[in-house]
Amino acid sequence: MMDRRDNPSAVVCVLCGEAFTLPDDEVDGNLPRVLLCGHIYCTSCLRSIQCDRVIRCPECEVESTLPEGGVYHLQEDSRIIGLIYTAKMNKMKSLQCDRSKNRRRNKLSSSDGNTENMEQPADPEKIERAVDEALAQAAENRAQLEHIHETLTTGLAEQVKRERARLEVEIKQAADKALHAIQKWRDVQLSQLTKLEAQFSTSQAEVCRVQERMKALEIAMQMAREVRRVPFLGQYCTLDKVLETLKAPVVNQSFNMKCITTGSGMRCVFQSEGYNQSLALSLKVEVSNPKHLSEFPPKGYQPGSSNRKSPWQHAEGSNSNCIPPSRNRLPTPQKQDKGSAGASSPLSRGSSPSPKPRRRSNHSCHSSGSDIGTPDVIIEELLDERQEHALPPTGPELANDKWRIQRIRRNQFSGNKRNVTQWVVVTHVVNPSHFYVRYVAEKRESESLSKKINHFCCRDSCHFTSSDTVETGAMIFVKWKEGLWCRASVVEVLQNGCVEAVKACKVTQLASIRVFFLDYGLTKSIIIQSEEGTTESSLKAVNNHLRKVCEAANVELGHFAPQAIRCSLKDLVPYDLTKGWSKEAQVEFCSVVGSAAVEMRPLGQDRDSLLVDLRKAPMDQSSDVPISVREFLVFIEVARFYSPVTLGRRPLLYYPPVHPKINTELNAVVSHINNPADFYIQLTDNMESLLLSAKLQDFYSATTVAGQDDLNIYCPVIGQACVARYDDKLWYRAQVIGHPGGRKVEVRYVDFGNKKILLVGDLRKIKDEFFALSSMAIHSCLSDVIPLDGETWSDACTNRFISLAHQKLVTIVATGRVPKTEPLPVKLFQSGPNGPLANIAELLVEEELACFKEGPKSKHASNDSAVWDPPLELSSAAEGVDTSEKKTFGEQDEEPLELQPQLKLPVQLKDLKVRVSHVNSPSSFYVQLTQCDSQLKRICELVKQECVLTEPQDVVWKADMHCAAHINGVWERGRICSDVTSGNVAEVIRCDHGNTVKLHVGDLRPLPSSLIGSLALECTLTDIRPAGGRSTWTATACDLISYYLTGASAVMTIKELTEERPVPITLFCSNKMGQFVSIADFLASEGLALRERKPRDAVIQKPKEIDEQSPGSETHTHSSDAEKNHPAPSLIPFPSQSPLVSTLIPPKPARRTIMSAEKVKTQLYQPPELPCLGHIQISVSAIGEDGLIYARTQNAACQLEQLRERIQQSMKTLPRQKPYTWKSVLGCAVIGPDMLWYRGQLLEVLGGHVQVQYVDYGLVENIPVVHVYPMLLCDDVPQLCMPCQVQGINPVGGRWQRDAVALLREVLLSRCVDMQVMELPTDPRQPLTVELFLDGLSLSRILCHHEHASMDRTVSAQEGQAVMAPVPFLDDWDIDTEGLRGPEEPMLGPFIYPNLPEEGEQFQVRVKHLWTPNELFLWPLEGTADVEVDGERLEEALTRVNANISSLPRLTNFPHGGPCLAEYSDGKFYRAKLMKFASVEPVTFLVQHVDFGSDDTLPVSKLRQLPAELLRFPSQSLKVRVSGFRAPSVSGQEDVLPYSPGWSVRAAMDMIELLHGSITASVVAREPELTVLLYGEYGELVHLPLVSSGLAELE
Repeated sequence: MMDRRDNPSAVVCVLCGEAFTLPDDEVDGNLPRVLLCGHIYCTSCLRSIQCDRVIRCPECEVESTLPEGGVYHLQEDSRIIGLIYTAKMNKMKSLQCDRSKNRRRNKLSSSDGNTENMEQPADPEKIERAVDEALAQAAENRAQLEHIHETLTTGLAEQVKRERARLEVEIKQAADKALHAIQKWRDVQLSQLTKLEAQFSTSQAEVCRVQERMKALEIAMQMAREVRRVPFLGQYCTLDKVLETLKAPVVNQSFNMKCITTGSGMRCVFQSEGYNQSLALSLKVEVSNPKHLSEFPPKGYQPGSSNRKSPWQHAEGSNSNCIPPSRNRLPTPQKQDKGSAGASSPLSRGSSPSPKPRRRSNHSCHSSGSDIGTPDVIIEELLDERQEHALPPTGPELANDKWRIQRIRRNQFSGNKRNVTQWVVVTHVVNPSHFYVRYVAEKRESESLSKKINHFCCRDSCHFTSSDTVETGAMIFVKWKEGLWCRASVVEVLQNGCVEAVKACKVTQLASIRVFFLDYGLTKSIIIQSEEGTTESSLKAVNNHLRKVCEAANVELGHFAPQAIRCSLKDLVPYDLTKGWSKEAQVEFCSVVGSAAVEMRPLGQDRDSLLVDLRKAPMDQSSDVPISVREFLVFIEVARFYSPVTLGRRPLLYYPPVHPKINTELNAVVSHINNPADFYIQLTDNMESLLLSAKLQDFYSATTVAGQDDLNIYCPVIGQACVARYDDKLWYRAQVIGHPGGRKVEVRYVDFGNKKILLVGDLRKIKDEFFALSSMAIHSCLSDVIPLDGETWSDACTNRFISLAHQKLVTIVATGRVPKTEPLPVKLFQSGPNGPLANIAELLVEEELACFKEGPKSKHASNDSAVWDPPLELSSAAEGVDTSEKKTFGEQDEEPLELQPQLKLPVQLKDLKVRVSHVNSPSSFYVQLTQCDSQLKRICELVKQECVLTEPQDVVWKADMHCAAHINGVWERGRICSDVTSGNVAEVIRCDHGNTVKLHVGDLRPLPSSLIGSLALECTLTDIRPAGGRSTWTATACDLISYYLTGASAVMTIKELTEERPVPITLFCSNKMGQFVSIADFLASEGLALRERKPRDAVIQKPKEIDEQSPGSETHTHSSDAEKNHPAPSLIPFPSQSPLVSTLIPPKPARRTIMSAEKVKTQLYQPPELPCLGHIQISVSAIGEDGLIYARTQNAACQLEQLRERIQQSMKTLPRQKPYTWKSVLGCAVIGPDMLWYRGQLLEVLGGHVQVQYVDYGLVENIPVVHVYPMLLCDDVPQLCMPCQVQGINPVGGRWQRDAVALLREVLLSRCVDMQVMELPTDPRQPLTVELFLDGLSLSRILCHHEHASMDRTVSAQEGQAVMAPVPFLDDWDIDTEGLRGPEEPMLGPFIYPNLPEEGEQFQVRVKHLWTPNELFLWPLEGTADVEVDGERLEEALTRVNANISSLPRLTNFPHGGPCLAEYSDGKFYRAKLMKFASVEPVTFLVQHVDFGSDDTLPVSKLRQLPAELLRFPSQSLKVRVSGFRAPSVSGQEDVLPYSPGWSVRAAMDMIELLHGSITASVVAREPELTVLLYGEYGELVHLPLVSSGLAELE
C-alpha cells in the first residue's frame, strides 16, 4: 500500500527481532516465510524450530508440515519483500547522491594533502630500504604471474575449443530462430493493415461532412412537408431557416474530392547497410508526408537510408533485433537497468512490484532499431555447464519448476505443479502403484522433441561404428516403429557368449539390450540378430534398431526433460496383500483411464514416485462429477485404501451403559424396539446426552461444510467406534457391526440401539471428547413374560408394544442383575402426571399377546407352522389352527426330527414353494425351500449350543473351511472364502443364505463335521440372456431383481437337475393383484433381458395344458411382511407357461455368404416449431460444448411424454442388423443406454462408432453402429428441442471454455427458466437469439460476472432499450416462523462510498494502490478527510477495536462482498470485504482492504466479524479507471504483469513514480465504471510520459 507508513514490526521477525533481508550476490538472505496458519517468521528462526519436517507455530501452536525442499520451499511473503525492496531502492538513490558529494569533497582534500606531502623532506635510507623490499616482493609476484599465465593460456585454448563447438550449434539454432522472427514480423505487419483506415483522416472527415449535410437536408424536407400539409405549424418553426436549408446549393468545390486520391504515406522497404565489415539487415515501415498516388516512386525503388518509423515499428523497436531465448533451455535472468529495477520478477497480487533479486545475471539483450552497431543475434551464456550432459530425472521432481522452467515463458509465474491439477495421459501401467503419465500441456513440446530425434537419427553421425561401445546407463536412440525413433536409457547389456549381463560391450558383440524409454516409461528388450556374423552385418543389425547420441544431439536434447513421470495412486494397496497386485487390477486400471486425457491431482511424493489421484471426466453431459480412479478400483474390489487401524489390535470400544439400581423407579424413554424381549431405553435424568448431541452436530457439520477429509473412514473395522449420519442428516455415535459388501457397512447407534446399513462416506472418525462418554442406550427386555408359543414374538404383539412404549416417557424398574452383554430385565409402566399407571407387560397378557412365565401355557406349546423365519405364504395358514391341533403338534415336537444338514430336494421338482434369500444377478441367486424351515431352525439351535459358551480359539482359517459364524446375534453355518493371513477380518459366505459377509475372527468357531452342509440352493433363470449384446448382466438388471426378490416368496420349477450349480429354474412371484408373473418375462418386458434364441430347425411340439395346481391357476393372494417391505411390481399379468417339450434336430450349416453394405438414405426430422417473440417458459435439456443451449417449451415437454410412449409401443422388437453405408443417412433411430428408443441425427462417422445428436434432447454422444438404425421414428412429429444462443455476449477467447460450459450446465440443466426470444433465425434449424433469466437474474450478466464472457457493446447499442426480466410470480405462502432461530451472525450492509464532485471539476486525490497503469485506487482529499461518527474518527475506532480484538467472534458467514475485519502483516485488523474462496485445503479467502485497495489471501483464523458501527465510516479508497491511454497493442517488453499481460512491469514502475507528488483528478464518466483523468502538479496529464516512451498508447 503506497500510503501506509512503514511499520518496523512489518520488516522485523517477531520471534528473534532480526530484520528481514534480501539475498545478494554473495550473502544468503533472511526472507520472511508464511506458515500454514498464516503467521510470518524469518528463515533462520524457522530452521531452528523445525523438528522432523514439522514446525509448530510459536504463537498459535498449529503444526505445519514442510514441503520436500524444507524451509526454503515455504511460501515467501511478497508484501514484506516489496516493502524491503522499496526501502532498498530509496536507500540506493540517497547513497548515490552522497557518493557524488563525497567524491567532490575527496578531490579537494586529496589535492590539499598532496601539497602538504611535497613540502616534507625525504629520508634516503628509508627510501633505499623500501625499494629493496619492493623489488623482492616484485620477484615473487612475477613468478606467480608466470605460473598463472601458463595455466590461463592452456585453459584458454581448451575453453576456446570447447566453446567453439557449442557456439556453432547455437549459431545455427539462432539463425533458424531469426528466420522465424522475420516471418512473425511479417504476420504482425499484415495484421496491422486492418487499422489502415485510421490513416485516411481527411477522407473520413469529408465523409462525415457529407453525411451531416444529407441529414440536415432530410430533416428540413420533412418539416417542409408537414408545414405544407398543416400550414399553421409554420408558427412553431423558423420557416426562413428551413427554406434556406432547402435552397442551399451543393458546391462541389466545397468538398475536398482530392483526398481520395492520396495514399497513406506508408510503405515497406528493405534496407541493407554495411558497417564495420558486418551486414545489418532490417525490415522497416516508413512514414512520410501524404502524396498523390501518381507521385509514388516505382515499385523497385529502394531509398538509401531513413530513420523514420511508423507507430508499429516503435511498438516493437526495443526488441526487433533480439531473439528470445529458446523454450527448450533454461532462460538466463537479465540485468536490470536503473529505470526498470526488478522488472523481471513477478508482481504479487494487489501490491506494488516486489522483485526478488537474482544471484546470477547476464548481459542484457535489449537493443533498438536505431542502434546499428548492436548485433542482430545475442548468443546467451549457459548458467551451469555441469547440467549440459546430466541425464534429467524421471521421477516426481519433474513436476517441480527446476526441470520445467524452460517450458514456461519468463513473463509468467512459475508455480509448483505439485499443488496444481494437471491433465495427463497414462502411457504405461505396471500396476496402480507404478505407472507413468505425460502432461497434455506438453504435447506440442513432445512433437517438437520427436521431430528433433528423427532428424538426428537420419544423420550419419548418429550411426554406430565398430569402435563404439554401449554402456549401462547411457542414453541412446531406439526405433519404436518404422519412421519413429525415441530416446531411451540402457538398463541391461548382454554380450555374445556371456550368460550374465555386462556393464559395457562393443556394438559388434552385442547380443541383446534392455532399454527404458524416458518419454513413455516402458522397458523393452531388443534382440540383435546378425545373419552372417561379420562386423558389417553386426553393425547393420545394430543400426537397424539403435542409434547413438552424438555430441550435437546431446547438447540439443539435454534440456528436454523426460516426458514420462512415474506416479502412484496414493493410499491404495492390493485387495489381497499376500498376493500383491493382480492382473485384474492392471487391466481394470488400463480400461478406466484408457488413452484419453485424465485429470491428475498431486497429493505428495514417495521416493521416486509422485503420489497422485486420477479423475476421469464423466461420460454424460448431465453430470459434472468426475470419476475417481482410486474409488473405482476400491469399488470393484481389486484394491482398497490403506487402513489407519493398527493390525493385530482390537479397536477401542465404547464404555458400556450404566445400569440402574435394582427395584428403583426411574423415568426413561424407549428409543428402539425389536420385540418385547429386545429393546433399548434411555434414562432421562442423564442431561449429558443433550449436550453431546449439540456438540456432535456443531463439530461434524462444520467439518462437512469445510470439506475436511481427515476424519473420513476408508476401511471400517468390525467393532470400530465412529460417528454416523442418519436419515435426518444429523450425526450420532455408532459402532460398526458388519460388512454387507458394496462399499457399505452396518452400524448400530449406541445411544439409541437401532441398526442401519450406510455407505462408507456417511462415517467419520470419532474424537476423543465424544468417545469418553458411555453408551446411552441400555439393552433391555420385559421381565416375567414370554411369547404365546414360548419361542417367537408375533408381529401383533410387537406392534402393540411399539404403540404403547416407542419414543414415549415410561417408568422402569430393574428386576435383576445381568452381565453387560445380556439384556437387562425391567418392568415398564406407562407414565402419568400422578405417577406410574398400568404395567405394559400385564396389558400384553390381558390382550392375549403374551403370557407370564409361570402361567398355564407350556413352554413347548408351539405349532408346526410357526417357524424361525416364517415365509410369506404360511402366515395366513397358521391362523386357522385351533388349540387342539396345537397340542397335537406340541406332542409331536417332543420327538426330535431327523436332522438333515444338507439340502435334499423332493422328487417332484415342479411348483416348489421357496423364499429368495440372496440375489447376485439373474444368473446367480439363492433360494430356501419353505419345507426346510424347521430344519433350519433346529440347525441354528444346535450351532448355538455348540458355540455360545466357547471362547475364541487361535485357528488358522483357510479357504473353504467350514465354521460357525455369529451374525447379527445369531449363530449360523458359514464357509471361509479366502485365507485369513493378516488382519482380524474374514470373508465368510452364509451357507444357508448365500450372501457373503465380513466378520471379525473373534466371531468364528470351528463347526462340527456333523453340522456341515447347506440349505440354500443356487439357481439361475433360463430362456433369457442379457440385453444389448452383453455377456454379463447390467447393474440395473441386478439391482432391479435384487430389489423385488430379496426376502420374497416365490414358486419355483426346476428345469434340469444336475450336480452343477447354479440350477436352471423358472421362477414366479405374485404382484399386487395376486397374480403370478414370470420373473424372466418381467425382465424382458423391462428391456433388461432378451429371450434366448431357439434353434432354427427345431420342431416344437404343442405345449401341454397347464396344470390346475400351477401358479398361473392360483387366484388367492399371498400377503406377508416381506411384501410390505419389498412391494412387488405392478405388472400386466403374464400367463404361466409350462416347460416346452421339443425334439431338437441338428441344424444344417447354411452356405456362407458375404453381405454387402446396403445403401440407405434418410431425411432429417422436421425442424422444431419456433415460438413467437417475447417471454416464454422453457426447460433446458442439454448444453453443447459450443455453448448452445438446447431447450423445450412447455408444450414440447408434454408432447415428449406422448412421443416416448408412442415410440416404445411401435418398436416392440429390434430390427435386423445389416451393414449400411452411412454417408447419406441424416435422421436415425437410436437405442439409448437405458434400452429405450430415441430419435437422433447422424453427425459424423467415426470408424465403428457414429456421432449422434438426440434431436428431442440436444445431447451428443458417440455410439456403436450396432445401436443405430437408418430409419425415422414418428417423422410426422417435429423436433421437440430447439437450439438457443445468448444475445449480446462474447465468450472469453472467442470460444466457450470448459469451465464456462460447466457453469451453464450447473445453473441450467433440468431447470425451468424464463426466456425472452429476441430474434428468430431465417432457417428454423439455426439457433434462436434469446435472453435467459434465472429468478430474475440475466444469464448474460451471470456469465460476465464470473468472467466467462464480456458484453458486446455493438449489440447493446443497436438494441436501443434494455431487456427486462419477466415479473416473477410469487405464491402466497402461509409460513409459521415461530420458533425458528435467527442467523447467528448479523447480516451487514455494504460499505458507504462518498459523493464525488461533478464531471469536469478537478479535485485533489491521493493514490492508495495501483493495479495496472490505468486501473488504480484513489481517495479524494477535499471534503472527506477526518470524517467523524459520534465524535470518533476511523483511525480512533480501529485502534479501539484492535485493543479488544479477542472479544470479536470469528467469521462464520462468507457471502461475496461481505464486510469483515482482516488482519494485515503488521498484526492489526483493518476493514475489508470478501472477494472469493482462494483455496480449499487449507481454507483461505481473497479479501480486499476497502480503505487501501490492496488484496490479501488469509485463512479463516485471521478474519473477524465487523462491528456495525464501522460501516458508518465511508470507505477510503475508490477503484477508478484512468482515461486517455491504454496498453500498447504490440509490446516489446519481455516482463509483463502476470494478471494483466497487456501491461509491462516497466510501465507499472514508471506509473508509480509519476503518481508521487500532488495529483488532481476530474471525473469523466460514472457508468459503466468510474473513469477519471489524472493531472500532475503543473496541470499536465500524468500518463503522457508513458505514451512518449512507448509503454502505452493514446485511446
